[in-house]
Amino acid sequence: MTGTLYGLCAATYAALAVFVLLRTRSNPSRTPLLAACLLTVLWAGTGAVVPAANPLGGPAGALDLARLAAWYGVTLHLYRRFVTDRAGPGRSFIVMGALVALMVGGAMLVGLGRAGGAPSLASAGVAARLMLAISEVLLLENLLRNAPEEARWNVTLVCISLGALSVYDILLCTDAALFRHASPVLADGRALANVLVAPLLGLAALRIQKAPALAMSRTAAFHSASLVASGVLLVILAGVGEVFRAFGTRWGAVAEVGLICSGVIGVAVLLTSGAGRSHIRAALVDPFFAERYDYRREWLRCIDMLAGAGGTGTGSLAPLHTRVIRTVAQVVDSPAGMLFLRESGHGPDDLSFQWAGSWNMPALSLPVPPEHPLLAGFGAGENIAVPDPATLLHPPLDALSNLWLAVPLPHPGGGPAGFVLVAQPRAPFALDGEVFALLRTVAREVATYLAEQRALQALMEARQLRDFGKRFAFVAHDIKNVSSQLSLLLANAEHHIDNPEFQRDMLATVRASVSKIGGLLRRLQEPPGGTAPGRVEPLGRVEAIAATCRRLHGARVVVEAGDTATSDVAIGPAAFDAVVTHLLDNAMEAAGPAAPLRIVLRHDQRRVLMDIIDRGPGMTPDFVRDELFRPFRTSKQKGSGIGAFQARELLREAGGDLIVLSRPGEGTTMRLLLPLAADAAALPAT
Repeated sequence: MTGTLYGLCAATYAALAVFVLLRTRSNPSRTPLLAACLLTVLWAGTGAVVPAANPLGGPAGALDLARLAAWYGVTLHLYRRFVTDRAGPGRSFIVMGALVALMVGGAMLVGLGRAGGAPSLASAGVAARLMLAISEVLLLENLLRNAPEEARWNVTLVCISLGALSVYDILLCTDAALFRHASPVLADGRALANVLVAPLLGLAALRIQKAPALAMSRTAAFHSASLVASGVLLVILAGVGEVFRAFGTRWGAVAEVGLICSGVIGVAVLLTSGAGRSHIRAALVDPFFAERYDYRREWLRCIDMLAGAGGTGTGSLAPLHTRVIRTVAQVVDSPAGMLFLRESGHGPDDLSFQWAGSWNMPALSLPVPPEHPLLAGFGAGENIAVPDPATLLHPPLDALSNLWLAVPLPHPGGGPAGFVLVAQPRAPFALDGEVFALLRTVAREVATYLAEQRALQALMEARQLRDFGKRFAFVAHDIKNVSSQLSLLLANAEHHIDNPEFQRDMLATVRASVSKIGGLLRRLQEPPGGTAPGRVEPLGRVEAIAATCRRLHGARVVVEAGDTATSDVAIGPAAFDAVVTHLLDNAMEAAGPAAPLRIVLRHDQRRVLMDIIDRGPGMTPDFVRDELFRPFRTSKQKGSGIGAFQARELLREAGGDLIVLSRPGEGTTMRLLLPLAADAAALPAT
């Protein structure tokens, strides 16, 4: 039965070879397909004529490895057709073919054809077959997954056929390693499996005559290459262990175990090392691509790194200088760098470059002067400079030993706004026009991001200065009111200084003025954002302010309040006093000191409403809309134009508001909306 199955397999693939020879004259894959078919014919024919006790050994075993390598070469050739090799024709075959030759040749050297050897996972033949089959599955999976939608029709049958054979070989080798002998049933079934997929391979040979270009995934290629390289290392170590065992030395088995453990540890170190990944990428991945970079991935990585999405993994955002340096350094796989910037707000030609941060490099305290030789290599501000040893002898760069590139960050006005110094990469890295073009593109994005961050910082500083200026204007206005009170006190003192009651009022007024000035100074020293809002009981506070107005100005102020208008409101005492005092002063100036003023307090759901009512000339709607709350606009001879604006701002900062109800000739009502304190109970509306 064995001879019959293998004979049928040989005849089938002989027919397939004739079919490929006659029907695929325009197929670029014709030669590797013919070679794989003929090797399959030789393997199957040998198995049919010379049945072997061990299907994985003897001449049939050697031809079996050659057959697997041939179909592996067909898959590589398909990649070669779909991917233009930028490093020159054939380099992909050289790299991946060398791996195959190494595995097969190593198996031959340790005596693959030796009869009687029990197969195991450490056997060179089994290990070589497993590595070939696993590599084949990885390549086919990436080919099918990364093929464009319109190209999958061309490659699907190839992936299914060769993938099925590879999976079958993995099953056969695994079974042989576990049970220390090859299963006759699985060995005979392999010939039948090859016969079953032959029609699919014939149809696939017709489909792949005209195939579109394939965009292979760099990530998939990197991981596949890493796995293949790791497997090759383990196979080599297993082969060396077999050599020790073949000599029959007492330490052979121990040496084999030690080598395998060392190999596993070495693979783990290789895959977790940045330099190791760089070498794998340069040697096994880059040769398969026409362009060195996946520009979509590089651009997304640049944006993520600048935004902080590619941080250090600690959950905190990396400093800006670290993100900028890493964004540039990752283009050339460099592990370190340094950032220099000119101070913002100055021209491109009048300042030195100051150290702005380092990543895995020491800090430099000295600036780089404009006449430094390194800067001459930037040209108009976009040329990448490769410093020579003579350039690096000039301070302060003479303190650095591993500088490799200087990447300028272009300034909108011309010349560089700064530059990034990049250290030597982890693995040898060839510089060409493509690298420089990508570095210039990334540098432009980095320079734009830095300019935006500087503009944002300047905006925040301007906002802080604006807030400070507004607070200063409010304080100056309040001091003016205190000054007016003290001036009035001095004027009255000339006539009433001997009156004991006036003396008591004078001391109380001076004490209150000093306290108020101290509070104003504290407000001026508050950090941006101010302090947490306080709370006051409005009725008692208003009555005290009204009493002061009666005493100092002789004003006729009447306070009216309901029983429930005594709830605390969420506003600071100083702010509350400033608001009420400003509005009362405005009302007295508008209506005259002898005119009656009313202050009415009531509640409305979650607010306390306070109306300050005068019977002055009133205001037009246009004046209220355009002039009343505009800073530094006033119709008073000695006014500052800040009182009404300050009152409304203080109320809004506390969560309230100020509403103006006024008509010419009918007076004005200033309605204060004061929010209740957080723990005050909601009141029913009245």
